[in-house]
This record gives sequence, C-alpha cells and structure tokens, in this order.
Amino acid sequence: MIPTVLDSPAMRDDPASKEPRAEERQADIRLLCVEDNPDDVELMGLALERADPSRRYRLHRVDDATAFVEALAEEWDAILCDFNMPRFSPYAALQILVARKLTTPLVVVTRAIGEEAAVHVLRCGAKDYVTKDKLGTLPQIVERVMADRERVLEKERLGRELEAAYRRLKKLSARLVVAQERERNLISRELHDHLGQTLTGMVIHLHAAQRAADPETARRHTETAMDMAQGAVGQLKTLSFSLRPAQLDLLGLVAAAQSAVQRIAEPAGLAYAVTARGQEPAELGETASVALRIIQEAITNVVRHAQASLVSVRLRFLPQGRIGVLVVDDGVGFDKDALLDGQPSEKNVGLYGMIERTELAGGRLSIRTAPGRGVAVRAVL
Repeated sequence: MIPTVLDSPAMRDDPASKEPRAEERQADIRLLCVEDNPDDVELMGLALERADPSRRYRLHRVDDATAFVEALAEEWDAILCDFNMPRFSPYAALQILVARKLTTPLVVVTRAIGEEAAVHVLRCGAKDYVTKDKLGTLPQIVERVMADRERVLEKERLGRELEAAYRRLKKLSARLVVAQERERNLISRELHDHLGQTLTGMVIHLHAAQRAADPETARRHTETAMDMAQGAVGQLKTLSFSLRPAQLDLLGLVAAAQSAVQRIAEPAGLAYAVTARGQEPAELGETASVALRIIQEAITNVVRHAQASLVSVRLRFLPQGRIGVLVVDDGVGFDKDALLDGQPSEKNVGLYGMIERTELAGGRLSIRTAPGRGVAVRAVL
C-alpha cells in the first residue's frame, strides 16, 4: 500500500533508459493499482516503463475496499484492477466510483477471464481489460482510456458552457425586448414633452394670427410661431443626433465622439478630453454606433451622478475591426456590488443598458470603481 515507482537496476545501467531532460519530460501518470500481489504491480510498472521511457509512471497499490476509498481522495489518471481477489473486485470498485461520481477510468488486469465475464465487466463500467500474459499492450490501453476520459470531460465542459451560453442568450433576448421598449418610451416621451408641445404652441399662434384683426398682432403671432418652428427643428436635430449622429457616417467615430462629449459635458461645466489610438477604418461597422452610445451613456451618468471635474474618453482601434472604449472620471465613484445587484432597476438602468448593448454586440464591458475613487468604464467591441 505504498507508492511504487519503477526504478530497476537493469534500467539504471541502460543508457537508453536514462531520465530525460526536464524540457523533454512529460507529466507523471498516476495509476491506482487494485492488486493483492505486489509482484504483479512491479511487472505492470516494467511493462509501462519499457513502452515509453520518457514517461514517469507512479503506481500506488491497494488491495481492499477501505484502502481503495482512502486512495480516491487523491487524483488518479487510471485504475488498474485485478479481476480475482479474495477481498475486493472490479465490480465493487466500479460501484464506489459511481457512488462518488468519479470518472476515473478502470481497466481490468487479470490472469484469465472468460468472454462472458469480460463482456459483463465492460457493461458494468470498466473501460477495457488486459490479461497479465499480455502486459505489453497495457501502455497503449492506459493511453487510450486516458484520452477517452479527456474527450468525455471536454465534451461535458463544452456542454456546460453551451448550456450556460444558451441560458444567457435567453436572458439577453428578454433584456433586448425590455431595452427596445425602454428606448421607445424615451423617444416617445421626448417627442411628446418637447417636440409635441412646441408644435402645439405653433398651431395655437398660427390660429391666433389668422383670427387677429390687427395686422401687427397677426405679425407677432406669426413671428412667435416661426421662432417655435426653428426650436422644433433644433429639437429634432438633437433627438436625431442622440439616436445616430450624422458625424458618425460623415466624419467617423472620433469626430462623433468628440461632438457627443462636447454636447453633454460643456453645458454641465465638465472638463473633458477625447483621444484615440490606432488607425480608424475608412468604413465603420455596426459596433461603432454601439461604442458611441456607450460613450454617451457613460458621460451622461458622469454629469448626473459623479460630481466630477474631469472626464477622459479614449478610443482604440484594434485589429479585425475591434474597437476599445475607455471612459474615466475623477468623481465620487460608487459601490459596484451594491448597485449592480443582479436586478435592473431605475437606479442602475443606465449601467445595465451599457452592459446589454455591449454583450448584444458580441463584446464585453467592465466597470472599475469604488466610493471616492471615480469610475472607469472599459468596453471592447
């Protein structure tokens, strides 16, 4: 029941069997041998070492259920189990593995086994079997069952990742509908509260001008209506810019970002700087508009909540059309864990909006902040 590492004198004298250099050495293969005969474990070790001298095999022998269970507290690459033992059996070993939800492959190693018994033990969960008079095939069998286990584990990992991605996609799809409705409500409110009222005032003054008996009164109402029409045009341009600035298509992302930051920061008395690195592509993809909306939302949050004196916007144009965005302010910051508590609400709708936009565009967004230490919003699209 002690670890067995093959190290025979004959092999120490053989130059071809010298230990390989560190850069050539592969990871140790750890094998749990369920065997009541120590000599058979030594023979298995010799067979493995002769097959691949560059590999180091570590064999640990147990011969009963108690020692087997204790050994399972460690990680093993494979289990080699004798078929005929007085106090243990591969069936009992397989039951223990199933009960503990372990995927370590078990290979039956025996002196003689009938075809019916071999089929039965394989059906019960053993990965393969080899007779002790053919231990030369043991290394290949160990390599194969280890490779099969890796494939199964990789398949399970990919399945878990796919399931998690599917759940996240469902959440994002639901959030997308909510975000669309939220933006529609915002546009509707802007149209009703600003543009709608301005147009209503225009109609009132035009009717008043039409009914006025005094030409001077009619002229004043008409001029007022014209001023309100100019204001409506300005409101429409502002609303259009917030949806998709014309500069984005005409002058590019850097110019559009500069204009957007200026429109928001200057009226609030907020100092700002917009810088860029890398070569901006001649034709911008759809992610450019997402980057601009993130900048707009981040600057708006700074003006509303940060009590900052300076905000910096940095754009970086990366290979394969990717865009990096960094918005940093020197404001009061906030407790990110408390604010982003997993449920979108009125107090964090802007932050969740940026996160959702980024994820729906196939990117990622991170927020680094702490109370009194400002906020850094970084996105890669």
